[in-house]
Amino acid sequence: MDLLKRRIQTDGLILDNSLLKVDSFLNQQIDPELMMKIGEEFVRRFEGEAINKILTIESSGIAISVMTGLLLKVPVIFARKKKPKVASDDVYTAKVYSYTKQESNTIMVSKQFLQKDDNVLIIDDFLANGEAAAGLANIVRQAGANVVGIGIVIEKSFQPGAQKLTDAGYRVESLARIKSFTNGQADFL
Repeated sequence: MDLLKRRIQTDGLILDNSLLKVDSFLNQQIDPELMMKIGEEFVRRFEGEAINKILTIESSGIAISVMTGLLLKVPVIFARKKKPKVASDDVYTAKVYSYTKQESNTIMVSKQFLQKDDNVLIIDDFLANGEAAAGLANIVRQAGANVVGIGIVIEKSFQPGAQKLTDAGYRVESLARIKSFTNGQADFL
């Protein structure tokens, strides 16, 4: 997706040749027009699939997922990282490690939102080691539902996440695949 790659090159900030900061358009400040274009691309890539729900993890995947859900006319569910006081104990859970934040979280989704006949598209902003996407897929499996595919906005192809997920049998569609960081720039595949 050329528009996304251009935004990464012009507005992204590479830290220590390992982390990409895109908070000016994706993570903290959100560019709604770009999010809509990303949603349109996910709809195009998963065209023909019987998707009836989208699952993401809070918080960076929500804007992308909502735009995609709006276009597909399906509900968007997000896995929480902390249990609210009003939440029931009837939840699916998975433990995930965040490469960026260097911490583990137990993510959760209320059982009322996922059923065994659901066809779920998982969407996330980044793919590095695959922990978040694998945790979300684990939750879908716990519900007895089907993972249609995993949509990723930015994949760091030099890390093992994509291979881990494809080896597990998941279809992974990444909109921008970065092979390396060189001299403060992203090199795309």
